[in-house]
Amino acid sequence: MVLVLLLVPEGSAVPHPPTRPRSALVVFESMFGNTGHLTRAVAAGLRGQGVDTLTLDVAIAAPPERVTADLLVLGAPTHSGSLSDITTRADAVRQGASSDRMIGGLREWLVHAHPDTAVHPGGVPVAAFDCRAHRLDPHRDAVDGAAPSALAMAGLQGFVPHAEPEVFYVRDLLGPLAPGEMERAAAWGRRLARALVGV
Repeated sequence: MVLVLLLVPEGSAVPHPPTRPRSALVVFESMFGNTGHLTRAVAAGLRGQGVDTLTLDVAIAAPPERVTADLLVLGAPTHSGSLSDITTRADAVRQGASSDRMIGGLREWLVHAHPDTAVHPGGVPVAAFDCRAHRLDPHRDAVDGAAPSALAMAGLQGFVPHAEPEVFYVRDLLGPLAPGEMERAAAWGRRLARALVGV
């Protein structure tokens, strides 16, 4: 038997195998398009930091059997201080939203979403943002709204909080987004990515 020795010059770093790229799944509900615009900005921020990012609209895609991404991001409009339900979505349709938005929302998606604990024994990290027309009392922003509700539901499903809920604003019920919100959403996506990769 012949032994081959690999000699590393003194002072040289021992090579390590390349690390696996991190991944994120951004799941969103959007009635009038505003949360969809924010989702694209958040996803761009994540991708800009090297995170492989997939977006999923709950109106057209069912939840996977298990979430295998390294980070789950949830986005939704605030309806009556929480996530939408069939009644509030029906109201949105009467105000001009597409009828295909009424059947299912992020609330229903989360009921069937579970982290893949085989891939992530410690749980899949989750972050959430919401879109709302009016600023609440500062002391209520952290507890009232779609994002805090989404994080609470996700926690019950076994996901692990990754960041505090984030809030973005529209000028009126139907939009458009307030000035600077797209840039702020992209910056938030970059912060999530940096926290995910430990930079």
